[in-house]
Amino acid sequence: MLLRTKGISKQFNGIYALNDVDLKIKAGEVHGLVGENGAGKSTLIKILTAVYKPDNGTVIWDGTETEITDPLKSRNLGINVIHQDRQLIPSFNGIENAYLGLDYEKKRGGIIDWEKMKRRVLKLSESLGIEMDFTVPASLLSPPQQTLLCIIRALMTECRLLILDEPTASLTDKETAILFRIIGKLKEKGTSVLYVTHRLEEIFFLTDRITVMKNGRIAGTVDTSESSEDMIIRMMTDNWESRTSSGSRGNIGESILKAEHISSKDGIVKDMSIDLKKGEILGIFGLGGSGRTEFLETLYGLRPKSGGGITLYSEDYPHPTPKSSIQKGMVLINEDRRKMSLIMPFSIRKNITLPVIDKYSKAGVIDEKSEEGHAAEKLKMLDIKSNGTDQAVSELSGGNQQKVVFARALESDPKVFLCDEPTQAVDVKTRYEIHRLLRDRADSGCGVVFVSSDLKEVLEVSDEIQIIVNGRSRELLKNRDLSSEDVLRYCYLDR
Repeated sequence: MLLRTKGISKQFNGIYALNDVDLKIKAGEVHGLVGENGAGKSTLIKILTAVYKPDNGTVIWDGTETEITDPLKSRNLGINVIHQDRQLIPSFNGIENAYLGLDYEKKRGGIIDWEKMKRRVLKLSESLGIEMDFTVPASLLSPPQQTLLCIIRALMTECRLLILDEPTASLTDKETAILFRIIGKLKEKGTSVLYVTHRLEEIFFLTDRITVMKNGRIAGTVDTSESSEDMIIRMMTDNWESRTSSGSRGNIGESILKAEHISSKDGIVKDMSIDLKKGEILGIFGLGGSGRTEFLETLYGLRPKSGGGITLYSEDYPHPTPKSSIQKGMVLINEDRRKMSLIMPFSIRKNITLPVIDKYSKAGVIDEKSEEGHAAEKLKMLDIKSNGTDQAVSELSGGNQQKVVFARALESDPKVFLCDEPTQAVDVKTRYEIHRLLRDRADSGCGVVFVSSDLKEVLEVSDEIQIIVNGRSRELLKNRDLSSEDVLRYCYLDR
């Protein structure tokens, strides 16, 4: 065994995040770690990298009992982690971010040798098949590029255990293929990989063994070749089974949101049109870089519009802004909940009510009792696991944070939902609950625009699918007996 934990426990406010956890990772294996949001996966990773100190238990590294006292010691042991929330300094360029935690190369006299540093980073990136501009600030890189930059940084030193936490959450098919190729190379070299994800198809494609966590404990470890997705889901969720139904529904009404020939000032959205109807979930699918996110942001008013017309509830909506969109009953579920949707230090209650705080205000004074009551209702309705509405949203698991995003959206009683990757990095049960919520809203007469990079998911929930290619809308497909191959054929069609 390269790594073994024995009896690791960790409590927060008297509640166990981890309870007597024994994990074993062999040298040179790809080991999957799965579990519902809040099962304890991220807490375990943070203990292995000394972000948290365990209350009890020991870590055995390469046969020797070891106390990991700080992140530098973890890295010196050969443990590197790529977190779900990419940890980069936005104002630093790619070279500077790749050298975070490392000594800079220097010339005589102590002058930093930027060229030597650049050559080292470029050599590593070329060996990994990664291409990007390392001279621009990390804030200007796309989320997939930021993830790849984190991979480069992790491999700048000798790596014996690479921990990947939801690594493909924002990656396109191309970048995902690069990541899988890198994992294969690391395995050939004898490097261990701990692969943490909610995407079970990736777990079964990549891993040798799978450990399942549930309620802060290890529910079991199995050989991948001797298990199945149904078995893993049962271990994770106390035999919970989803009952997802797909395909087009018949309760489609009149147009609720029509966008014609929309373009954005930055030129990413060139000519996109949709016609969303009451009772409909309209899927939007395109390859990475096609302009999916940018289109939703333009409709909502977050990104300036340069051309085209928007009709909302049969009325012209020429100059959308986020404030007016909320007031008119149109909400945007952002792709990046941490940066765009939630204020992490704020309480659950404040995050839920902030966009509509005026309705809880009388003569400039907040009616906290009413605010608390409505927030508590949302917690119960969406089954948000928390210690109460005053708990900081940063303390919740990713899936429960995403439920808070939806609770916040529901506060304005919207009729149109613009959903950009709404189930990104959530467990299978929460994913089903979000699908059910959106379907219930559609059945009640709302309209839902649904964007996901997971084509299987788009096919599961959509009534129709709008294809977009290079910032332009193309075919509109009825979701009747559609296959992934049918959809991708239109995406790759060169016209």
